[in-house]
Amino acid sequence: MTVRQLSMPELVAACVQLGVPGVGLWRDPVHAHGLAATAELVRDAGLTVTTLCRGGFFTAIDPQERARALAGNRRAVEEAATLGTDTLVLVSGGLPAGSKDLRGARERVADALAELGPYAQRHGVRLAIEPLHPMYAADRCVVSTLAQALDLAERFPAHQVGITVDTYHVWWDDTAPRQIARAGAAGRIHSFQLADWTTPLPEGVLNGRGQLGDGTIDMREWKGYVEAAGYTGPIEVELFNDALWARDGREVLAETAGRFVTHVTSRPGDAVRP
Repeated sequence: MTVRQLSMPELVAACVQLGVPGVGLWRDPVHAHGLAATAELVRDAGLTVTTLCRGGFFTAIDPQERARALAGNRRAVEEAATLGTDTLVLVSGGLPAGSKDLRGARERVADALAELGPYAQRHGVRLAIEPLHPMYAADRCVVSTLAQALDLAERFPAHQVGITVDTYHVWWDDTAPRQIARAGAAGRIHSFQLADWTTPLPEGVLNGRGQLGDGTIDMREWKGYVEAAGYTGPIEVELFNDALWARDGREVLAETAGRFVTHVTSRPGDAVRP
């Protein structure tokens, strides 16, 4: 999504050219190019699909809506398996229209996980609950903190359900480092994503994720937290940003790779090649 302006073949070619070894895919672009065609494209290019995003939206009260959501998530699990990734990222969903029952909504998330966890396991896929910033609790995600995500995940085996750590959503939470350690001890960090927090936030907020180094988050510090917790998996950069989407996608991808080296993998004072 960082370079959603690129077609799937353009994205894959740019990753290969830049030496980016893996890509986190979203379902809509996969559907647009075709599931089987995308799987073949990334496989032939030697790329790893790190995660598939997204499943979830489990909080509906209406039985038919819930049944449709579960069916859609089963399809998402199958798509993840076809693409060769072992991780499906989940966004829980917000409050149903007219509801003020946060506790009930979170319990419906747990009910859905109970059905989907074993199904995902049979397909070799893990579910990764992603908490979103509290500003999204009403309309998009009733799971706002890593603690809440872990409280849900720990009802199920770690090889079925874990969490996604996204700096954009949890950087403000002073309990997050302890929760990352808690997740790591149980083998539940299934995905790690980076985006910076910049202000002022744009109107609508959703597409305000900053390029690495442009905001207030210490990316090395967060990388240190997950590594100390035992995480050795891929690190994704996921930027929803209208200004980036308006630019040439190859240029944005090259810039993002450079920012990753500068702000994540290098040490302060290292000489960094542009």
